Amino acid sequence: MNRTDRLYALVEELRAVAPRPRSARWLADRFEVSVRTVERDISALQQSGVPIYAESGRTGGYCLDPAHTMPPVNLTPGEAVAMTLALRRMRGTPFRAEAASAARKLVAAMRPEDAAAAQDLAARIHLLDEGTVPPTPRLLGIRRVLRIGYADRNGAVTRRDVEPLGYVGKPDHWYLVAWCRLRQGVRVFRTDRITSVTVTAELPAPRPLRREDLEIPYGLVEQLNLAG
Repeated sequence: MNRTDRLYALVEELRAVAPRPRSARWLADRFEVSVRTVERDISALQQSGVPIYAESGRTGGYCLDPAHTMPPVNLTPGEAVAMTLALRRMRGTPFRAEAASAARKLVAAMRPEDAAAAQDLAARIHLLDEGTVPPTPRLLGIRRVLRIGYADRNGAVTRRDVEPLGYVGKPDHWYLVAWCRLRQGVRVFRTDRITSVTVTAELPAPRPLRREDLEIPYGLVEQLNLAG
């Protein structure tokens, strides 16, 4: 379990038993980490505004304030990723820390299955450098085979079926990284050159998005992080 998933799971565990406490040792055993890791995670959640407090004594531990609990947020995975991308635009402003905190709260409040799907989608999104990115493309989050029309730099349009693998965002454009059935290989499509899109009913078999598929001759590629 990665740290983002664990932070979400910690909040859900404390919410489930609120107002009763869970000890750091109990939580460490539950999530198979050290007590020190649990203490760091709880501190991070507290700093981001999650109302967790400590009860002292032999039966004490960490509690989530029941007055501040809320039901899971009914965001789709695509909506969660889009909001995370929007919050990322706060980098370079005085509100960078607050934006990162809001992103963590967003994931922590989602239903477990939606949070897991959002994490999977975010893992397929890569951003170039620290710069801003353009508006989120409407293709984001679609896993089914796409039948697209694509114009090259000279305006010639080809028709092809592609299997979406991931996305790369840079300050000027978004790119769809996909397995192209016409070319029988991984290809990168600038989304503003996609002239038409039909979402088919076919869900392709999973293909890995390899690091070498994201080799870009300039800049550093950073994976989107839902934890801010």
